[in-house]
Amino acid sequence: MSNTAEFIEQDAPAKAGRKPGKAAALVPDVELSGDLVSAQNQMAVLNAEQDVRVRAVAEQLGYALPADCTSPELIQRDIASNMRRSVEACLEIGRGLRVLKEACPHGEFISRLDSLSMDHSVAKRFMQAASKFAIGATSRQITEVIGSQSKLFEMLVLDDEQIEELELTGQTGELTLDDVATMSVKELRKALREARDNLQAKDRVLTARNDKLSELEHQLAKQPKVIVVKPDEEAAKLRKEVVTTTYELETQLQGTLRKAFADLAELGLESGEDHRAFGAALVRNLEVTLAAIRSEFHFPELSIDTLPTWNTLLGLDEAAEG
Repeated sequence: MSNTAEFIEQDAPAKAGRKPGKAAALVPDVELSGDLVSAQNQMAVLNAEQDVRVRAVAEQLGYALPADCTSPELIQRDIASNMRRSVEACLEIGRGLRVLKEACPHGEFISRLDSLSMDHSVAKRFMQAASKFAIGATSRQITEVIGSQSKLFEMLVLDDEQIEELELTGQTGELTLDDVATMSVKELRKALREARDNLQAKDRVLTARNDKLSELEHQLAKQPKVIVVKPDEEAAKLRKEVVTTTYELETQLQGTLRKAFADLAELGLESGEDHRAFGAALVRNLEVTLAAIRSEFHFPELSIDTLPTWNTLLGLDEAAEG
């Protein structure tokens, strides 16, 4: 315990008719416990961190802290004084509410809204307006054109891209700044609804188009790749197929069919029956078929002397030379 003592009161000279006063007792210093000091230090750190956060939000929103103080009480009073002013004041209310929300301990913000007689949904719209119409020359131009709190809240249906377009070009869709300035609240509400519906319709069309393109890409990805063959390569491939088929047919004629005719002839010698007319009919049918093919494709007549061999037609001679 500290050995120092605090002097509270000294004896005063006795006045006439009064008894001399007693000397006041010396009160010793109270020594704070370690836990209490630690708690005080922790509270001081938390308060400092809270102060930094509140000032950061205020600076971000462009909100002038009342008396440069982060006290929720002073911020609430500042909001109350702004609640009876212009559109800019509405935005200032929104900024103040946003900072107040940051300044309040958890669960206290709603009770402070009650103290302001402000519904939570209304406070939310004020804060949305403050965030949507941030500080800047173009934003001030829009807020001046809006002119009233009712129009300000109606403008919240626009998304950030539309607000930015309105700021930069003075128009978004069919809605212009002049329209905002001259329309009644009811007319503005209708125009904003139409602008929102048009934007949503465009988004639906774009989404449907993208979905269709994705579907087509998916279908194309599943289809086998088409191999493009050069004309001369394609012709060589087809000629090889035709030669192979024709060679197989001649093999059938020279082998299977010729043997069948030979068996019939041998049988005819034994039995005395003549099968030549029957064989001639079969051969004639083959000749008619070949003649029809020759005529259809205008094949020229070739003499036996100039007729290429099967080896040549099948490319075996070239393979042998290679």
